[in-house]
Amino acid sequence: MDRNQAKRASIATKKLRIRKSVFGTAERPRLSVYRSEKHIYGQVINDIDGKTLFSASTVSKDLAAKVKDLDPTSAAKVVGEALAAKAATVGVTAVVFDRNGRKYGGRLAALAEAARSKGLNF
Repeated sequence: MDRNQAKRASIATKKLRIRKSVFGTAERPRLSVYRSEKHIYGQVINDIDGKTLFSASTVSKDLAAKVKDLDPTSAAKVVGEALAAKAATVGVTAVVFDRNGRKYGGRLAALAEAARSKGLNF
């Protein structure tokens, strides 16, 4: 197993461990954040119904032009603010944060702090 395969396996193990306790309901859905090397994605999910309520990412049509010239951390902040704005329109005030096996820091923390600053509670 090379280094990248070991890293992906470690993240998958952590993801399963986290998902045992993190569960989204209709009143408090799950905010799942995925980051790749270039982009960051966030979606709010109701796990009981198995439905994604809304999402935002650096590749979505409404944000791609905004984040094109930004550094990755600033782009994550824009995505977090967009998620909080969409949550306000749908009526979601509180979520459960799912970091998807990644460490809480850097771009994940920037997205989370931006969403919190716009009124999303978690």
